[in-house]
This record gives sequence, C-alpha cells and structure tokens, in this order.
Amino acid sequence: MPVSQPAQAVFEPELHHIVLDTVFRGVEHSISTTDTPIHQYLGIKFASVPARFRQSKVFSSYSPVVDASRYGPICPQVKNMHSFEETMFGLHNDDIPKQALKQNEFECLNLNITCPGGLTPQSHLPVMVWIHGGDDRGHGSNWVYDGGPLVRKSILVGKPVIMITFNFRLGLFGFAAGPQLREDGEDGIGNFGLRDQRNLLEWLHRYIADFGGDPANITLFGESSGAFDIVCHMLSSVNETRPLFHRAIVQSAVFEYNIPDVATAGSQLSRLMSSMHLTTISQLRAIDADQLVKFGRSLRVVDDAVFLRHDWKSFLLPEDTHKPHNLTAVVPKALAALRSHNHTPKPIASSPTSPTHRASPSLFQPLLIGDCASDSMLWSTPISYWTSAAAVRRIKAVCQSLSKTNSLFHTYDISSNTPDDEIAAHICDLVNDARVAWPTDCFSLNARREGAAVWRYVFDQEGPWNGVPHHAADLMYLFDTFFSEAEMFPDTFSLDDDDDDEINYASLARDEDAMSSEDGGWAVPGVASWSYERVRDTMQAQWIAFANGEAPFSEDKAFVFGPEGETGERSQSIFEGRRRRSCWKKAFEPLGMQVVHKMGVELSRGPPLRN
Repeated sequence: MPVSQPAQAVFEPELHHIVLDTVFRGVEHSISTTDTPIHQYLGIKFASVPARFRQSKVFSSYSPVVDASRYGPICPQVKNMHSFEETMFGLHNDDIPKQALKQNEFECLNLNITCPGGLTPQSHLPVMVWIHGGDDRGHGSNWVYDGGPLVRKSILVGKPVIMITFNFRLGLFGFAAGPQLREDGEDGIGNFGLRDQRNLLEWLHRYIADFGGDPANITLFGESSGAFDIVCHMLSSVNETRPLFHRAIVQSAVFEYNIPDVATAGSQLSRLMSSMHLTTISQLRAIDADQLVKFGRSLRVVDDAVFLRHDWKSFLLPEDTHKPHNLTAVVPKALAALRSHNHTPKPIASSPTSPTHRASPSLFQPLLIGDCASDSMLWSTPISYWTSAAAVRRIKAVCQSLSKTNSLFHTYDISSNTPDDEIAAHICDLVNDARVAWPTDCFSLNARREGAAVWRYVFDQEGPWNGVPHHAADLMYLFDTFFSEAEMFPDTFSLDDDDDDEINYASLARDEDAMSSEDGGWAVPGVASWSYERVRDTMQAQWIAFANGEAPFSEDKAFVFGPEGETGERSQSIFEGRRRRSCWKKAFEPLGMQVVHKMGVELSRGPPLRN
C-alpha cells in the first residue's frame, strides 16, 4: 500500500533547538532501520497569519516542548476531494490512504522535516524544499510527497539530504488581490501564497541549521502550479537582491503569461463578491472559510509591480523576441554574501562541471527543468467536450488572423472536418504545448542565454499504475511512495490461498488486458519491475546529486526518462524529436506568447456552457 502517515514511532526522537531554545519531539519513519535511521518532525509552524488577506509573518516563538509527531492543519479547500495527483494516477479509492487533516486558514503555515537520524548543527546537509501543485487544492502533507524514500535513497548513495514539505495559502485565501485589499505598511498586494513560500525560506535560513541542514545550500523543487511558483521566485525582485535558495528543479510547470495586474484582479474580486451578495471587504473577511473554498479557483499570481521584476515576461518569450538584459549578475553575488553571512564552515561540494561554478555570471540559480509527455491530461475532461466546429471557431476568435491560424490548424491537424471523437486528442496536443512544453523550452533557453547553468530533461515514461504517460507521472517515480517493492512487484502471486498454481507477475504486467479492472478489483502495474526501478533509481540519483551541488548529467545534452524504462543522455536533435520544437517555431511564434497562452487556457477549460 502507499506510504501515508508515519507509523507509530519505535522511539521518540527529540531535537533540542539551541537558537529557539525548544525541544521538538518527532517520530521515527516507518521505513527507518538501524543502518538508515530516518526521523521526521511534522507540523512545525513557520509563519503566522495576522488576518485574512494579510501577509504572513515568520514565526519564532515556541513552547519549551513542541509536539512534532503529526501533520498540522492545511489551507481550507473543498473536503473529500482527491488531490489532483490522486486523480491523475487513476488509483482506486481503496488504494488511497485516508488522511483526516484539519483545515485552518490561520494555522496552515506549517512544515514537515524528513532527515537522516543523528544529525547535529555541524552536519550541514543540503536541503530540498518541495512546493506542491494543485492550484486551489492540495497540501505539502499529502502522502504522495512523504520524504522517507527519497531521504533513504540519499543515505544509501552516500549523499544525504534533508527534505522539507510545507503548506501555504491557496485559492482565494492565497491569491485574492485588488486595490480594495491595499493595507498601510503592506509590501505589495496579494500573492499571499507566494509570500508564504518566501517566509518558509526565511524560516529555514534562520533555523534549519540546528536540524542539521545547510541554510546556504537549499534546492527548490516542485511540479505543475508549484513549479511555476518556483519560476516566479526566480523572476522575483527580491531574488536579485536577497536570494534564499541556491538551485531549482522545475517539473512540468503550468506557465501563466497573461497574469492580471492589480486593477484587473480587483475587478475579478468585485465580481466574485457580487456573486456572494457582498459589498465590502470587511464582509468578505467575516465569512466562514468553509463557505469560501468553492470560490477563487481561477485566482493565482498577480503582477502587483512589486513581487515580480519589471521585465519578467521577457524571460518567457521565444528566442527571436527575447532581448538580452546585460545586467550585473546580482544573484551569484547575493548568494556569496548570504553564504558569508551564514558563516557556513562547510563549502558546498562541487566539481569543474558543478552548477556552483560557471565561467560566466548569471542572473539565475542553476536550473534543472523538464516536462512530461501528455501533461495536458490534467485538463482532459473539459477538453473532451469540444466539438471540431466549436474548437475551430474558438481558435479563430482568439487568434484573429486567418493566415497564422491556418498554420496552427495544419500543424496540429485541426479542422471542422476532424471527427468529433478524434478532436480531443489534437486539442490535447495543442494545449500541452501552449501551456507547458513551449513555455518550458522558452524559459530554459532564456535562462541559459543569461548565463545560468541549465539541465534539460523530458519525462516520457509511463505511469507505473495505469501504464500510460501523463501529467505528474514523474512524481510516482521520484517519491516512490505508492507501493513497497514487495507489494508492487512480487515475483509471483496466487489468485487463491489454496491454489498451488502461481502466476508470473512480470508477464501479466505486459498484458494490456490485465492492467486494470473495471469493477474496482485488483489491477496489475502497467510497467515491468525493471523499468520502474531503472527510472526511479536514475531520477532519484540525479535529483539528489543536483541538490548536493553536482551536475546531474552533461549540460549540452538532454536527458530522457522513458518510454519503457529508457534512461540516458541524448543529443539535442533527439530531444527535438521528443518535443515539437520545429512546430512551435512555425505555429506559435507568429502568434506570440500572449495569444498562444490565452488560446491554451481557453481550450483547456472546455467549451462555454450553454443554457
């Protein structure tokens, strides 16, 4: 079964935090052994929320003894809904661990630490911080992100790390914005969720050292909307002057190019309040959180002219339209100053090809970035409602250029004559490239052009449960929390306790008819054990190496994961065969990122409802 809440502790690890003068009582992870002890400290509050729609403040006042043995509250959201990962994975309800976590918008800013046992303030281990996706739902305490397996692997390969998951405000609570929310003394408007994440990094820089972590060696990694949050942190104004992380891993970021300014966000907020029959912000602040969770699904990052640097959009544009910045490489200088300020006695491990050593300065931290095949499966349900005629009309209305639209239609084989039962697949390809693959490529090329160390990968491996590639399939391999090896890949198993005839599991795993069960019964994994293990081990090793300051693979190559267990460095020409880069130049660049993004968003939402 998947890993869920940590099992009852065999013993209770205690950590006396000298700086905070507090004892944290955690738990021993269920996969901990004598040779690989793994401890967890859960539900530690890192920031406080003074009021709804106000910026959080870093928390630093704890009781003499803190119970860190269980997860803390999460941001309010619609209850009894599966996370988007669980939905994408296609797991049966019986295979999803039940997590009865409390919801509290004022106490949801808490973190979870998974680390090797026996650390001291002199350990200075690299810190990996996971930013979850899911837009207006999800949380860092999700069983999918349990840090035990990844930390265990880091110990076994001799490159131990500390892994952090955490919660931040989502939806209306995290991203409401508008002039009506302006408060005296507040720095910027909205983006509460992003600033919660920033405060998590502030907390780590102050206090992670006593847990054995190195505050001058922090790697952000995240997926989907969480991955785009990392892009926003890289493109933030404060990242130029006081960066709080040292490298980034961006996995299938759902890019947002046409984000609203404060005035536009304020109009959206006013319409939302009108639908709730509210006229003042005071009334909105007084409503119970349970009544607000269904609102604000479309609210995300806002350009408040404070958080993001003024030229942030230029880093998402294709090569021909990107303008060189020729600015001082302030990020490396600020990182060096931060390292000096922290008085870190142990330098980050490096090599001649290390991401910490570059011949030329860069505006950005070292970056490992990629996407999954079929990321657009995230929106497959609304996309399935399009008819060919309706899709063609909508695309023409957005593009407003017959010649440019014709190139797009030809590239993605979309026309009014396309059978309605086939159009969804073509739209999925278009949306996949418009919202994920193309902007991922543009950002990675621009970061490299600005001197950043960039490693590019593609994840085309099938999901181990359903046997098809899809959005977030990489998480199943990276976190390895779905099954114990014995459960997922037994050598043999019997259909009946009294039946002596055994069935070869690996052969069944290759049988499409045995990959699923419509009546909700057992289902055989969709990939063979060697394929799963190969991709899992390679991906984990590369992510851990990157966090330890090493080059995960050759920077002038692209790395492929899958299909069917394939892993390895490939030439750029092979990469271009894996993604439609030549098609983007022909079909997307003439339209521009603004139009392409608008089209991708509208198509991913499905056709408008008719009365």
